[in-house]
Amino acid sequence: MKQPPVNIKNKRATFDYELIDTYTAGIVLTGTEIKSVRLGKASLVDTFCYFSNGELWVKNMHIAEYSYGSYNNHAARRERKLLLTKKELEKLARGTKDPGFTIVPVRMFINEKGLAKVVVALAKGKKQYDKRESLKERDDKREMARMFKK
Repeated sequence: MKQPPVNIKNKRATFDYELIDTYTAGIVLTGTEIKSVRLGKASLVDTFCYFSNGELWVKNMHIAEYSYGSYNNHAARRERKLLLTKKELEKLARGTKDPGFTIVPVRMFINEKGLAKVVVALAKGKKQYDKRESLKERDDKREMARMFKK
């Protein structure tokens, strides 16, 4: 039986941040974690990435405990390592040196080989007036779509 494709998005990231550059990274998961992700039981709300010893880690990512897991089930909000090439890691490290820039996970999916991937973006925080502008733009698009439907 084929399962539906997993596509977990961080909708808050596009609202709070202006995405500059995106990278697709692998993620190190345990057995029960990948099973939960395949069931779509993960959330990217309030997640962020940081560097530690030249490696990129994701913090606050919630992957629900696997319902059929036994005593060796995983912790729901543990830190997980992201896998990128050395060149990509250096680019991201240079980008975060500037004030106001951060790395946020935007999307998590399972690729055609069955591996979990996370799309991370180098992002710059939006100001309050930028957020209001985004809301106004979205409302305008919705209104235009409604007008053309009639």
